[in-house]
This record gives sequence, C-alpha cells and structure tokens, in this order.
Amino acid sequence: MAKGKKKGENPQGLENVEETLTKTEQFLESNYKALLAGLGVIVLLVGLIWLGKLYLNNRNDEAQVQMYQAQRYLESDSLNLALNGDGNYLGFIDIANDYKYTKAGNLARYCAGICFLHLGHYEEAIDYLGKYSKKDKVIGSLAIGAIGDAYVELGDTKKGLSKYLEAAEYADNSFNTPVFLMKAAELYEMENNYSKALQIYQRIKDEYPESTEGTTIDKYIARVKILSE
Repeated sequence: MAKGKKKGENPQGLENVEETLTKTEQFLESNYKALLAGLGVIVLLVGLIWLGKLYLNNRNDEAQVQMYQAQRYLESDSLNLALNGDGNYLGFIDIANDYKYTKAGNLARYCAGICFLHLGHYEEAIDYLGKYSKKDKVIGSLAIGAIGDAYVELGDTKKGLSKYLEAAEYADNSFNTPVFLMKAAELYEMENNYSKALQIYQRIKDEYPESTEGTTIDKYIARVKILSE
C-alpha cells in the first residue's frame, strides 16, 4: 500500500504550476514594451478602420445628395446634364471620379455608362459600365447586358452575344435572365444559327414560362423551326 504524502509537502502538480507562472512572469517582464507596443498598434488599426468607415459613410451621404439631381436628369432624358451636371449639382462623371470609393460613386459609374450608351458613345459606355463594381445582382446583370448592347452597336456581335449570355447567368432571376436570353437568341438567328436560337427559346419556355418573354415564346420557337428546315 502506497504511503501518504507528508504534511506540508508540495504536490508535483503545484510545483509545475508555480514554475509555469514564473516563466510567464519572466516573459512578460522581458517583453513588456514589445507587447505594449503591439497592443497600441492593434488599437490604432481598429481606430483607423472605424474612422475610415465613418469618413466613407459621410462621403457617401454627400454623393447621394449630388446624385439626386443627376438621376432626375437621367429620368427626364436630359443626358448631358445628367453626365456633366448643371453648375449647382455634379453630374455622374464627377460623382464617379470624386466619390470613387463610395457606393454612390460606384452607382454613378453605372449611370454614366447608361447615359453614354443612349447618347451613342459606345466606347465610353463600355468603359464606365466595365468599371462598375457588380455587388448588386440585378444592376450588375443590367450593366453586363448594356455592355453587350454597346458591342452590338459597334458591330461586334460576338462580344455582344457573350455579354448577353453572361448577363443572363449573372442575373439568375425570372426578370432579367429571359430578357438577355432573348437578345442572345435573336443574335444567333441573325447569324443563321437556328439550332442555338431554338435551344435558348426552348429554355425560356421551360424555365421562365410566366415571364413576359415566356408568354410569347411559342411564335419564336415556331419561326426558327421553319427557318431551320
């Protein structure tokens, strides 16, 4: 039978704990300044991030005030005023440049691209729409599709077709997707690629029958079947 420990004798586990605490104290004493400096850096970084977010939020609010009038000009088809401003409020170009890191500045790039597209300045439209950061699925798909429109207007139907298909997949909804699928199918028809056109028309019928495009798709299917005979 094992003998009991003598009264007052330190258990081995307690000695290990004391030894560990001593080493920790020595480490803290030796590295006190470095640890304090590291903590200060962390606090500084957190503060800078918070101030950065506050600054961007304030800038975004400013940009939205400027955007209001530009959007009204866009809605009324006063596209040059929407792009360049009216002397009192900035246009989409200046908002995009001056507030480039804000959500409003990002949206201004999209709006500027749409203005350029409708004005027939297709290269500029592609440039601004391509710089739009597509964080919103709906607007993002519209931006891609609008780039497709610009390429088609420039006579590059291959790139236009590619952008329409990209926009359809990017949207992945029953509103935008059939719109861009329809545009892609019509380009295939123009190229006499009736099998590809039929494939897309059939997809609209099968996957988006209740969309505006889906309700009239049968006549397009019938047409390409006749043309492909």
